[in-house]
Amino acid sequence: MAEAYIVDAVRTPVGTRKGALAAVHPADLGAHVLKALVERTGVDPSAVEDVIMGCVSQVGPQALDLARTAWLSAGLPESVPGVTIDRQCGSSQQAVHFAAQGVMSGTQDLVVASGVENMGMVPMGSNVQYALDNGLGLYGEGWAERYGFQEISQFRGAQLMCEKWGFKRDRLEEYALESHRRAAEALDDGRFDSQIAPIAGVSRDEGVRPDTTLEKMAGLKPLREGWELTAAVASQISVGAGAVLIASGAAVERHGLTPLARIVQLSLVGDDPVYMLTAPIPATRTALAKAGLGIGDIDVTEINEAFAPVPLSWIEELGADPATVNPNGGAIALGHPLGATGVILMAKLVNELHRTGGRYGLQTMCEGGGQANVTVIERV
Repeated sequence: MAEAYIVDAVRTPVGTRKGALAAVHPADLGAHVLKALVERTGVDPSAVEDVIMGCVSQVGPQALDLARTAWLSAGLPESVPGVTIDRQCGSSQQAVHFAAQGVMSGTQDLVVASGVENMGMVPMGSNVQYALDNGLGLYGEGWAERYGFQEISQFRGAQLMCEKWGFKRDRLEEYALESHRRAAEALDDGRFDSQIAPIAGVSRDEGVRPDTTLEKMAGLKPLREGWELTAAVASQISVGAGAVLIASGAAVERHGLTPLARIVQLSLVGDDPVYMLTAPIPATRTALAKAGLGIGDIDVTEINEAFAPVPLSWIEELGADPATVNPNGGAIALGHPLGATGVILMAKLVNELHRTGGRYGLQTMCEGGGQANVTVIERV
């Protein structure tokens, strides 16, 4: 089986839903990172065999195969096709998996994995509004027979996790505060500068609140009466895009590329769709077992902070060192532009391994339907 390498990973700053990036068309966000990736790597764009783009709310300006639209909007060759995929929050991490699997199968040599989401222009849930407005429901009879008519939502799933693992509000807020502290430190230290392609006059992630405090968080109302969750312990609604170039060993040599990392393991696991957010735990166990690694072998982990209970339960169940998990902050501080987050996390992971000299990195995230992708990489 052929090896798959990450040649480079580039992203926009992550903007807030009312920030400067909210007015940028999703196709132009995608075009920006695709063009930046081609320029940074020096690869001949006509040699790219596919562009795989994650996007969750594929409606309005994010409809009509955004991958193809973004590539053409970047002025890149018409001969290169594109496909847009939805695995909920893990959409662009799945794009990385599909790209790497194409290369590892030997059927492709150069594939771009990417992701875009403008949650300021296309609000979360826009793609399901038709069903709701017309009384069609989101689930059919088979689902109802299996799971009944109980609420299925990320919010309830996060609260159920709090109840299962015994996480109280104060612990969630302490985690959230640390996410902001780490992110602010990373911004001040310039750790993200090399991976960001500035756009619309923005060169830094907009969501970090270095002045937030536990006292400020304590003043927020819970999402529902009696719940542990508040907005402070949830990921931010965001805008962003990212792109990763995946290449075979033969393509690396042929095009004179310098890879940053090697793909070690690609795993995907399903779990309870009612809890929804717990799948990173079994998925990580599966990935580590297949890779022949232990959690102690992982130098850096990027796990999406959809809600604070997600990384907290993962750390507890896997026995991971908290210092190695989201060392530069996570989505609570930096934001979560849904379909783009997977490639944005990969950009952070690859760069942090090179900054610290670590060997193995692991990326995972919870996804709608109770799923999780896990990607294990090795720095080269």
